[in-house]
Amino acid sequence: MKYQHLLRPDIADMEPYKPIVPLEVLSEQLDRPVDEIVKLDANENLYGPPPAALKVLGQGGNYHVYPDPEARALRAKISDYAGIPADYLICGMGADDLIDLVLRATLQPGDQVIDCPPSFGMYPFSTHVNSGQLNIVPRRDDYSLDLKGIEAAIRLNPSTKVIFVCSPNNPTGNVISEEAFERLVALPVLVVLDEAYAEFAAVSGYPGYIHQVAQRDNLVVLRTFSKMAGLAGLRVGYGGFPAWLVPHLMKIKQPYNVNVAASLAAMAALDDKDWLDEKIRLIAAERERLIAELARYDFLQPYPGQANFVLCQVIGRSASDLKQTLQDDFGILVRYYDRPRLRGFIRITAGRPGDTDRLLAALDKIAGLQRDAEDDDSP
Repeated sequence: MKYQHLLRPDIADMEPYKPIVPLEVLSEQLDRPVDEIVKLDANENLYGPPPAALKVLGQGGNYHVYPDPEARALRAKISDYAGIPADYLICGMGADDLIDLVLRATLQPGDQVIDCPPSFGMYPFSTHVNSGQLNIVPRRDDYSLDLKGIEAAIRLNPSTKVIFVCSPNNPTGNVISEEAFERLVALPVLVVLDEAYAEFAAVSGYPGYIHQVAQRDNLVVLRTFSKMAGLAGLRVGYGGFPAWLVPHLMKIKQPYNVNVAASLAAMAALDDKDWLDEKIRLIAAERERLIAELARYDFLQPYPGQANFVLCQVIGRSASDLKQTLQDDFGILVRYYDRPRLRGFIRITAGRPGDTDRLLAALDKIAGLQRDAEDDDSP
Protein backbone atom coordinates (compact mmCIF):
# COMPACT_ATOMS: atom_id res chain seq x y z
CA MET A 1 0.00 0.00 0.00
CA LYS A 2 2.93 2.38 0.46
CA TYR A 3 3.07 3.00 -3.30
CA GLN A 4 -0.65 3.74 -3.70
CA HIS A 5 0.10 7.47 -3.86
CA LEU A 6 1.58 6.85 -7.31
CA LEU A 7 -1.86 6.06 -8.70
CA ARG A 8 -3.97 8.79 -10.30
CA PRO A 9 -6.63 9.70 -7.69
CA ASP A 10 -9.40 9.75 -10.31
CA ILE A 11 -8.50 6.19 -11.35
CA ALA A 12 -8.48 5.07 -7.72
CA ASP A 13 -12.02 6.43 -7.28
CA MET A 14 -13.33 5.24 -10.63
CA GLU A 15 -16.01 2.56 -10.94
CA PRO A 16 -14.86 -0.34 -13.15
CA TYR A 17 -16.69 -1.23 -16.35
CA LYS A 18 -18.76 -4.37 -15.83
CA PRO A 19 -18.33 -6.71 -18.80
CA ILE A 20 -20.43 -9.77 -19.54
CA VAL A 21 -19.37 -12.94 -17.68
CA PRO A 22 -17.65 -15.34 -20.14
CA LEU A 23 -19.74 -18.25 -21.40
CA GLU A 24 -17.33 -20.88 -20.09
CA VAL A 25 -17.44 -19.36 -16.60
CA LEU A 26 -21.24 -19.28 -16.65
CA SER A 27 -21.28 -22.88 -17.82
CA GLU A 28 -19.42 -23.86 -14.65
CA GLN A 29 -21.56 -21.62 -12.43
CA LEU A 30 -24.84 -22.93 -13.86
CA ASP A 31 -23.61 -26.51 -14.14
CA ARG A 32 -24.86 -26.60 -17.74
CA PRO A 33 -22.94 -27.50 -20.90
CA VAL A 34 -22.17 -24.50 -23.10
CA ASP A 35 -24.39 -25.85 -25.88
CA GLU A 36 -27.40 -25.84 -23.52
CA ILE A 37 -27.05 -22.13 -22.72
CA VAL A 38 -28.93 -19.57 -24.82
CA LYS A 39 -26.79 -16.44 -24.76
CA LEU A 40 -28.97 -13.40 -25.37
CA ASP A 41 -27.18 -10.92 -23.13
CA ALA A 42 -24.39 -9.35 -25.19
CA ASN A 43 -25.79 -8.62 -28.69
CA GLU A 44 -23.47 -11.13 -30.32
CA ASN A 45 -24.32 -12.62 -33.70
CA LEU A 46 -25.41 -16.13 -32.77
CA TYR A 47 -24.95 -17.40 -36.32
CA GLY A 48 -21.22 -17.00 -35.75
CA PRO A 49 -18.60 -16.11 -38.34
CA PRO A 50 -19.16 -16.71 -42.06
CA PRO A 51 -17.81 -20.04 -43.38
CA ALA A 52 -15.19 -18.15 -45.39
CA ALA A 53 -13.82 -16.59 -42.21
CA LEU A 54 -13.60 -19.93 -40.43
CA LYS A 55 -11.90 -21.45 -43.44
CA VAL A 56 -9.19 -18.80 -43.67
CA LEU A 57 -8.51 -19.08 -39.94
CA GLY A 58 -8.07 -22.83 -40.31
CA GLN A 59 -5.69 -22.38 -43.22
CA GLY A 60 -3.53 -20.19 -41.04
CA GLY A 61 -1.31 -17.29 -41.93
CA ASN A 62 1.89 -15.66 -40.83
CA TYR A 63 0.83 -15.84 -37.21
CA HIS A 64 4.46 -15.74 -36.10
CA VAL A 65 5.00 -12.35 -37.77
CA TYR A 66 3.75 -9.00 -36.48
CA PRO A 67 0.72 -7.69 -38.38
CA ASP A 68 0.74 -4.71 -40.72
CA PRO A 69 0.51 -1.72 -38.35
CA GLU A 70 -1.56 0.18 -40.92
CA ALA A 71 -3.88 -2.77 -41.72
CA ARG A 72 -3.65 -1.78 -45.39
CA ALA A 73 -5.23 -4.89 -46.90
CA LEU A 74 -8.13 -4.79 -44.44
CA ARG A 75 -8.70 -1.07 -44.96
CA ALA A 76 -8.83 -1.62 -48.73
CA LYS A 77 -11.54 -4.27 -48.26
CA ILE A 78 -13.49 -2.03 -45.90
CA SER A 79 -13.18 0.85 -48.36
CA ASP A 80 -14.99 -1.19 -51.01
CA TYR A 81 -17.60 -2.38 -48.52
CA ALA A 82 -18.36 0.93 -46.80
CA GLY A 83 -17.92 3.26 -49.77
CA ILE A 84 -15.27 5.47 -48.19
CA PRO A 85 -11.66 5.99 -49.34
CA ALA A 86 -9.15 3.92 -47.37
CA ASP A 87 -7.23 7.07 -46.41
CA TYR A 88 -10.11 7.98 -44.09
CA LEU A 89 -10.19 4.59 -42.36
CA ILE A 90 -8.47 3.31 -39.22
CA CYS A 91 -8.89 -0.20 -37.84
CA GLY A 92 -8.85 -1.12 -34.19
CA MET A 93 -9.14 -3.91 -31.66
CA GLY A 94 -12.92 -3.50 -31.74
CA ALA A 95 -14.68 -0.15 -31.80
CA ASP A 96 -13.85 0.24 -28.08
CA ASP A 97 -10.19 0.65 -29.05
CA LEU A 98 -11.13 3.52 -31.37
CA ILE A 99 -13.32 5.23 -28.76
CA ASP A 100 -10.31 5.34 -26.46
CA LEU A 101 -8.03 6.44 -29.30
CA VAL A 102 -10.18 9.46 -30.17
CA LEU A 103 -10.26 10.60 -26.56
CA ARG A 104 -6.52 10.11 -26.05
CA ALA A 105 -5.90 12.33 -29.06
CA THR A 106 -8.32 15.11 -28.18
CA LEU A 107 -8.70 15.44 -24.41
CA GLN A 108 -6.63 17.42 -21.99
CA PRO A 109 -7.46 17.06 -18.27
CA GLY A 110 -10.78 18.72 -17.60
CA ASP A 111 -12.00 18.86 -21.20
CA GLN A 112 -15.64 17.95 -21.50
CA VAL A 113 -17.31 15.08 -23.33
CA ILE A 114 -21.06 14.95 -23.88
CA ASP A 115 -22.82 11.66 -23.25
CA CYS A 116 -26.53 11.10 -23.86
CA PRO A 117 -27.71 8.27 -21.61
CA PRO A 118 -29.10 5.76 -21.58
CA SER A 119 -26.42 4.64 -24.00
CA PHE A 120 -23.23 2.59 -24.30
CA GLY A 121 -21.23 2.41 -21.08
CA MET A 122 -17.85 2.67 -22.78
CA TYR A 123 -18.34 6.38 -23.48
CA PRO A 124 -18.24 7.50 -19.84
CA PHE A 125 -15.70 4.78 -19.00
CA SER A 126 -13.19 5.91 -21.63
CA THR A 127 -13.82 9.58 -20.83
CA HIS A 128 -12.84 9.03 -17.19
CA VAL A 129 -9.80 6.95 -18.16
CA ASN A 130 -8.59 9.82 -20.36
CA SER A 131 -9.05 12.51 -17.67
CA GLY A 132 -12.09 14.05 -19.31
CA GLN A 133 -15.12 15.54 -17.60
CA LEU A 134 -18.46 13.99 -18.44
CA ASN A 135 -21.29 16.37 -19.35
CA ILE A 136 -24.52 14.36 -19.31
CA VAL A 137 -27.45 15.41 -21.49
CA PRO A 138 -30.08 12.71 -20.92
CA ARG A 139 -32.25 11.48 -23.76
CA ARG A 140 -35.89 12.45 -23.91
CA ASP A 141 -38.69 10.20 -22.67
CA ASP A 142 -38.91 8.51 -26.08
CA TYR A 143 -35.10 8.01 -26.02
CA SER A 144 -34.54 10.51 -28.81
CA LEU A 145 -31.72 13.03 -28.40
CA ASP A 146 -32.37 16.27 -26.55
CA LEU A 147 -30.88 18.41 -29.31
CA LYS A 148 -31.69 21.73 -27.63
CA GLY A 149 -30.08 20.45 -24.44
CA ILE A 150 -26.97 19.36 -26.34
CA GLU A 151 -26.66 22.72 -28.10
CA ALA A 152 -27.10 24.59 -24.82
CA ALA A 153 -24.51 22.41 -23.05
CA ILE A 154 -21.91 23.19 -25.71
CA ARG A 155 -22.64 26.92 -25.60
CA LEU A 156 -22.19 26.91 -21.83
CA ASN A 157 -19.03 24.79 -21.89
CA PRO A 158 -16.46 25.96 -24.46
CA SER A 159 -14.09 23.22 -23.27
CA THR A 160 -16.38 20.58 -24.80
CA LYS A 161 -14.39 18.55 -27.31
CA VAL A 162 -16.44 15.46 -28.18
CA ILE A 163 -20.01 14.18 -28.24
CA PHE A 164 -20.83 10.48 -28.46
CA VAL A 165 -24.02 9.38 -30.19
CA CYS A 166 -24.93 5.74 -30.77
CA SER A 167 -27.25 4.96 -33.70
CA PRO A 168 -28.98 2.56 -33.42
CA ASN A 169 -28.59 3.36 -29.77
CA ASN A 170 -27.53 0.66 -27.34
CA PRO A 171 -29.65 -0.33 -25.42
CA THR A 172 -32.78 1.44 -26.75
CA GLY A 173 -32.39 0.47 -30.43
CA ASN A 174 -33.60 3.75 -31.97
CA VAL A 175 -31.76 5.61 -34.74
CA ILE A 176 -31.12 9.32 -35.21
CA SER A 177 -33.06 11.23 -37.85
CA GLU A 178 -31.45 13.07 -40.74
CA GLU A 179 -32.43 16.36 -39.09
CA ALA A 180 -30.72 15.33 -35.85
CA PHE A 181 -27.61 14.32 -37.77
CA GLU A 182 -27.41 17.69 -39.51
CA ARG A 183 -27.82 19.57 -36.23
CA LEU A 184 -25.11 17.48 -34.59
CA VAL A 185 -22.49 18.02 -37.31
CA ALA A 186 -23.24 21.76 -37.23
CA LEU A 187 -21.85 21.87 -33.68
CA PRO A 188 -18.26 23.04 -33.01
CA VAL A 189 -17.19 19.68 -31.55
CA LEU A 190 -16.06 16.29 -32.78
CA VAL A 191 -19.17 14.17 -33.34
CA VAL A 192 -18.47 10.47 -32.78
CA LEU A 193 -21.34 8.50 -34.29
CA ASP A 194 -21.21 4.90 -33.16
CA GLU A 195 -22.89 2.73 -35.80
CA ALA A 196 -22.05 -0.68 -34.38
CA TYR A 197 -25.54 -1.93 -35.31
CA ALA A 198 -25.99 -0.03 -38.57
CA GLU A 199 -26.28 -3.12 -40.79
CA PHE A 200 -29.37 -4.31 -38.91
CA ALA A 201 -30.98 -0.87 -39.18
CA ALA A 202 -30.18 -0.70 -42.90
CA VAL A 203 -32.73 -3.49 -43.42
CA SER A 204 -35.36 -0.94 -42.34
CA GLY A 205 -33.94 1.86 -44.49
CA TYR A 206 -31.44 3.52 -42.13
CA PRO A 207 -28.92 5.21 -44.46
CA GLY A 208 -25.85 5.17 -42.20
CA TYR A 209 -23.43 8.06 -42.30
CA ILE A 210 -19.94 6.64 -42.72
CA HIS A 211 -19.93 7.71 -46.38
CA GLN A 212 -20.20 11.34 -45.22
CA VAL A 213 -16.94 11.37 -43.27
CA ALA A 214 -14.95 12.67 -46.26
CA GLN A 215 -17.25 15.71 -46.46
CA ARG A 216 -17.50 16.50 -42.73
CA ASP A 217 -14.42 17.74 -40.90
CA ASN A 218 -15.88 17.03 -37.45
CA LEU A 219 -17.46 13.61 -38.04
CA VAL A 220 -16.20 10.23 -36.86
CA VAL A 221 -18.25 7.11 -37.62
CA LEU A 222 -17.44 3.83 -35.89
CA ARG A 223 -18.35 0.34 -37.10
CA THR A 224 -17.51 -3.19 -35.96
CA PHE A 225 -17.26 -6.76 -37.19
CA SER A 226 -18.48 -8.03 -33.81
CA LYS A 227 -22.19 -7.77 -34.58
CA MET A 228 -22.71 -8.11 -38.31
CA ALA A 229 -19.95 -10.67 -38.95
CA GLY A 230 -19.97 -12.69 -35.73
CA LEU A 231 -16.35 -11.86 -34.88
CA ALA A 232 -16.82 -10.46 -31.36
CA GLY A 233 -14.20 -12.84 -29.97
CA LEU A 234 -11.54 -11.63 -32.40
CA ARG A 235 -12.00 -7.93 -31.58
CA VAL A 236 -11.86 -6.05 -34.87
CA GLY A 237 -13.56 -2.76 -35.67
CA TYR A 238 -13.01 0.25 -37.87
CA GLY A 239 -13.90 3.88 -38.18
CA GLY A 240 -14.08 6.68 -40.69
CA PHE A 241 -12.21 9.79 -39.52
CA PRO A 242 -11.64 13.33 -40.84
CA ALA A 243 -8.50 13.63 -42.97
CA TRP A 244 -6.88 16.08 -40.54
CA LEU A 245 -7.29 13.66 -37.62
CA VAL A 246 -6.13 10.42 -39.27
CA PRO A 247 -2.33 10.99 -39.12
CA HIS A 248 -2.48 11.94 -35.44
CA LEU A 249 -4.49 8.87 -34.52
CA MET A 250 -2.17 6.66 -36.53
CA LYS A 251 0.88 7.93 -34.71
CA ILE A 252 -0.53 7.36 -31.21
CA LYS A 253 -2.39 4.08 -31.66
CA GLN A 254 -0.79 0.83 -30.56
CA PRO A 255 1.20 -0.19 -33.65
CA TYR A 256 -0.13 -3.77 -33.89
CA ASN A 257 -3.64 -3.26 -32.57
CA VAL A 258 -5.35 -5.55 -35.13
CA ASN A 259 -3.92 -9.06 -34.98
CA VAL A 260 -3.29 -11.27 -38.02
CA ALA A 261 -6.15 -13.69 -37.31
CA ALA A 262 -8.69 -10.90 -36.82
CA SER A 263 -7.60 -9.19 -40.02
CA LEU A 264 -7.79 -12.39 -42.07
CA ALA A 265 -11.23 -13.27 -40.70
CA ALA A 266 -12.61 -9.76 -41.28
CA MET A 267 -11.40 -9.68 -44.88
CA ALA A 268 -12.83 -13.14 -45.57
CA ALA A 269 -16.14 -12.07 -44.03
CA LEU A 270 -16.37 -9.14 -46.42
CA ASP A 271 -15.75 -11.55 -49.30
CA ASP A 272 -18.73 -13.60 -48.08
CA LYS A 273 -21.16 -10.70 -48.40
CA ASP A 274 -24.13 -12.81 -49.54
CA TRP A 275 -23.84 -14.91 -46.37
CA LEU A 276 -23.57 -11.77 -44.23
CA ASP A 277 -26.57 -10.12 -45.88
CA GLU A 278 -28.71 -13.22 -45.42
CA LYS A 279 -27.90 -13.54 -41.72
CA ILE A 280 -28.43 -9.83 -41.11
CA ARG A 281 -31.89 -10.10 -42.68
CA LEU A 282 -32.67 -13.18 -40.59
CA ILE A 283 -31.62 -11.43 -37.39
CA ALA A 284 -33.66 -8.33 -38.26
CA ALA A 285 -36.68 -10.57 -38.89
CA GLU A 286 -36.12 -12.32 -35.56
CA ARG A 287 -35.95 -8.92 -33.86
CA GLU A 288 -39.38 -8.07 -35.25
CA ARG A 289 -40.69 -11.46 -34.15
CA LEU A 290 -39.34 -10.85 -30.65
CA ILE A 291 -41.01 -7.44 -30.41
CA ALA A 292 -44.36 -8.95 -31.39
CA GLU A 293 -44.10 -12.06 -29.20
CA LEU A 294 -42.84 -10.31 -26.07
CA ALA A 295 -45.80 -7.95 -26.17
CA ARG A 296 -48.05 -10.96 -25.43
CA TYR A 297 -46.82 -11.09 -21.83
CA ASP A 298 -48.50 -8.68 -19.45
CA PHE A 299 -45.28 -8.31 -17.47
CA LEU A 300 -43.18 -7.20 -20.48
CA GLN A 301 -43.31 -4.02 -22.55
CA PRO A 302 -40.95 -4.30 -25.54
CA TYR A 303 -39.68 -1.15 -27.23
CA PRO A 304 -39.39 -1.04 -31.02
CA GLY A 305 -35.83 -0.73 -32.29
CA GLN A 306 -33.62 -1.27 -35.30
CA ALA A 307 -30.59 -3.08 -33.87
CA ASN A 308 -30.13 -6.80 -33.11
CA PHE A 309 -31.78 -6.66 -29.69
CA VAL A 310 -35.00 -5.62 -27.97
CA LEU A 311 -35.25 -3.48 -24.85
CA CYS A 312 -38.08 -4.52 -22.49
CA GLN A 313 -39.55 -2.90 -19.44
CA VAL A 314 -40.53 -5.46 -16.81
CA ILE A 315 -43.87 -4.57 -15.24
CA GLY A 316 -45.33 -5.77 -11.96
CA ARG A 317 -42.39 -7.92 -10.98
CA SER A 318 -38.65 -7.67 -10.36
CA ALA A 319 -36.57 -7.41 -13.54
CA SER A 320 -33.61 -8.75 -11.59
CA ASP A 321 -35.59 -11.81 -10.47
CA LEU A 322 -36.82 -12.42 -14.02
CA LYS A 323 -33.27 -12.27 -15.35
CA GLN A 324 -32.10 -14.66 -12.62
CA THR A 325 -34.96 -17.11 -13.17
CA LEU A 326 -34.28 -17.26 -16.89
CA GLN A 327 -30.62 -17.89 -16.16
CA ASP A 328 -30.83 -20.36 -13.29
CA ASP A 329 -33.91 -22.36 -14.27
CA PHE A 330 -33.71 -22.29 -18.07
CA GLY A 331 -30.10 -21.49 -18.99
CA ILE A 332 -31.15 -18.35 -20.88
CA LEU A 333 -29.02 -15.22 -20.44
CA VAL A 334 -30.45 -11.73 -20.87
CA ARG A 335 -29.04 -8.34 -19.88
CA TYR A 336 -30.48 -6.68 -16.77
CA TYR A 337 -30.05 -3.00 -15.95
CA ASP A 338 -30.03 -1.27 -12.59
CA ARG A 339 -29.24 2.33 -13.40
CA PRO A 340 -31.26 5.53 -13.95
CA ARG A 341 -33.72 5.48 -16.88
CA LEU A 342 -33.22 1.70 -17.23
CA ARG A 343 -34.06 0.44 -13.76
CA GLY A 344 -36.51 -2.41 -14.20
CA PHE A 345 -35.46 -3.12 -17.81
CA ILE A 346 -33.92 -6.09 -19.57
CA ARG A 347 -32.34 -6.27 -23.03
CA ILE A 348 -32.70 -9.39 -25.15
CA THR A 349 -30.50 -10.20 -28.13
CA ALA A 350 -32.24 -11.28 -31.32
CA GLY A 351 -30.70 -14.65 -32.12
CA ARG A 352 -31.76 -17.58 -34.27
CA PRO A 353 -35.37 -18.85 -34.40
CA GLY A 354 -34.52 -21.73 -32.07
CA ASP A 355 -33.09 -19.30 -29.52
CA THR A 356 -36.31 -17.30 -29.59
CA ASP A 357 -38.33 -20.50 -29.24
CA ARG A 358 -36.39 -21.43 -26.10
CA LEU A 359 -36.92 -17.97 -24.62
CA LEU A 360 -40.65 -17.92 -25.36
CA ALA A 361 -41.15 -21.40 -23.93
CA ALA A 362 -39.41 -20.26 -20.73
CA LEU A 363 -41.51 -17.09 -20.53
CA ASP A 364 -44.66 -19.15 -21.04
CA LYS A 365 -43.71 -21.26 -18.04
CA ILE A 366 -42.86 -18.18 -15.97
CA ALA A 367 -46.17 -16.57 -16.94
CA GLY A 368 -47.97 -19.75 -15.96
CA LEU A 369 -46.20 -19.84 -12.62
CA GLN A 370 -47.11 -16.21 -12.09
CA ARG A 371 -50.78 -16.94 -12.85
CA ASP A 372 -50.71 -19.87 -10.44
CA ALA A 373 -49.29 -17.64 -7.72
CA GLU A 374 -51.99 -15.02 -8.38
CA ASP A 375 -54.68 -17.71 -8.20
CA ASP A 376 -53.30 -18.89 -4.86
CA ASP A 377 -53.62 -15.33 -3.50
CA SER A 378 -57.22 -15.00 -4.63
CA PRO A 379 -59.83 -14.89 -1.84
